[in-house]
Amino acid sequence: MAWDNQQPPWGQRKGGQSPEEQLAALVQKIKNFFEGGGQGGGGDRGSDGSRTPGFNPGLIAGVIGMILVVFLLASSFYTIRPGEQGVVLRLGAYYATTLPGLNFKIPLVDVVHKVDMESVRKEQFGFRTRRVADRTQYQKEGYTRESLMLTSDRNVIDMEWVVQYRVSDPYHFLFRVRDISPAVRDVSEMTLRRLVGNMDFDAVLDGRAILADAMARELQETLNRYESGIQVITVQLQDVNPPEPVKPAFNEVNEADQDMQRLINEAEEIYNREVPRARGDARRMVEEAHGYKVERVNEAVGQTARFTSLLDEYARAPEVTRQRLYLETMREVLPQVEEVVVIDREQKSLLPLLNLGGGAKVGN
Repeated sequence: MAWDNQQPPWGQRKGGQSPEEQLAALVQKIKNFFEGGGQGGGGDRGSDGSRTPGFNPGLIAGVIGMILVVFLLASSFYTIRPGEQGVVLRLGAYYATTLPGLNFKIPLVDVVHKVDMESVRKEQFGFRTRRVADRTQYQKEGYTRESLMLTSDRNVIDMEWVVQYRVSDPYHFLFRVRDISPAVRDVSEMTLRRLVGNMDFDAVLDGRAILADAMARELQETLNRYESGIQVITVQLQDVNPPEPVKPAFNEVNEADQDMQRLINEAEEIYNREVPRARGDARRMVEEAHGYKVERVNEAVGQTARFTSLLDEYARAPEVTRQRLYLETMREVLPQVEEVVVIDREQKSLLPLLNLGGGAKVGN
């Protein structure tokens, strides 16, 4: 590390001694001072003029003071790594939140808790993934109690999901919730069970994305009410299926639904083809009927006007008008008959018929 080549604060290394050896030597020196003092320390001289071992309190106090200074300096600074934040407690009460870098604290008074703010944590439901020999193994057995849920139409559905989250508030994360992982698991399972219980089976299967978004939103709202200091990143519904014992029956129902949908599509195709054509025919018939109506009305109006004019003529000259009408009628009728028979009331023998129809015919 960067400080491996730096000299320890209590002196230079001698002879390549390890820190443990230097500390042991320092302790031995202090012990010697307590037991016999140093060479220059005060003491009583013996009868032969030699100095007897004595106690030197000044030197002991200096060594202890130096050790305390080194300890205070070493414990007064701490480092917060990138992606972390520090929560400072002063005499057990919250004091401040520190950012990455070198920070100062009061030794023996401040306590710093470092919280990882960038790592994504996750909780798995209905299954677990485990690392075995550098491989990830999927395990589902034993987790059915948390994966089986009941829908609003009283069908059982098997759901597997993952909740990913990170720390957003280090103070709330440390001191508002005692153990965040069980709290996230309990709130997640409670939220999803409530949402699934308000939806029918088909809606859960078809609306997986909508369900995941709704769960993430409500899960975040609940955790915010608890002041958990957690930000929900994603909620992923890994697998949504009926339970294994009913899967064959469920597949049969799905096939029947697909057949029903196919028939509906075919019927809609016929409807889209035939109904517009029928509507066109109906529109044409209505227009023809309207035209026929106008024609008949106009014809009736014309006949009424003609009858009225004839009535006026008849009122002025009845005999002439009657004869004229008779002749006009015969002129219209006779060209359409094939045989003409003329009967003379006074003649009692055979009467030759006029060949008005183009053939020689004789009648009585």
